[in-house]
Amino acid sequence: MGVALITPFKSNGDVDYEALENLVESLIRNGADFLCVLGTTAETPTLSSEEKNEIKRLVVRKVNGRIPLLLGCGGNDTRAVVNSLKNDDFSGFSGILSVCPMYNKPSQEGLFQHFKAIAEASPVPVVLYNVPGRTGVNMTAETTLRLARTCPNIVAIKEASGNITQMDDIIKNKPSHFDVISGDDGITFPLITLGAVGVISVIGNALPKEFSRMVRLALNGDYANALTIHHRFTELFSLLFVDGNPAGVKAMLNLMGACENVLRLPLVPTRITTMEKMSSIVKSLNIKF
Repeated sequence: MGVALITPFKSNGDVDYEALENLVESLIRNGADFLCVLGTTAETPTLSSEEKNEIKRLVVRKVNGRIPLLLGCGGNDTRAVVNSLKNDDFSGFSGILSVCPMYNKPSQEGLFQHFKAIAEASPVPVVLYNVPGRTGVNMTAETTLRLARTCPNIVAIKEASGNITQMDDIIKNKPSHFDVISGDDGITFPLITLGAVGVISVIGNALPKEFSRMVRLALNGDYANALTIHHRFTELFSLLFVDGNPAGVKAMLNLMGACENVLRLPLVPTRITTMEKMSSIVKSLNIKF
């Protein structure tokens, strides 16, 4: 179970580095297998270059090699991403997570050439990220498999297309060095039963111990007990995303005393009605940060 780290903010909107440091330590103590830094859940488009660099330094220093780290490194300007890969410091990171280009809506050939260029430039292994609900374009199973077979440095995909048939196609036909990782908490259990190797999780920010246990049970073939935990969180999965990500998980972390319920515009906190439902579930689960 990997965790897509949030970026905590103070009430004045500044990055809350102390809360971030505490969150990282809590995640390591409570079962996170790796962390994804500066991905979508971190509200990365709203962070300055200085804030991104400080977050990278803080997380690398705090983790101190105890678990692997993935760094979000993608965009819709291939040349700019390649330039970053050639010039930035990747010390402390085991790989990068690179999202499909957003807004431009490239063809499948454009997606292939984009990620091929990234793989050739990257000094560390590459994990693809397919999330058409955010980017506006779906990378098909055919393109994913073509990349996996062509580029040895592309080692996995975080699949968040919501298309189980597409994901199953990738799992069934992938080369042995290539893994499929769930990009959606709600379908992690069924995807593992098909052959996925884990998840890059949002809910893991708040419930690392419980969610990592479900993942490990499923990976070990104990589907009955894994399913019990999955069903326990079914309502929470929908509440976390009904008002957008990371509004839901930040509200949950706030209820647990881990950070302020603050996001940067254009994102806003989850609705009061959603937070009230979430509060009731958190109390019933009796989970504290």
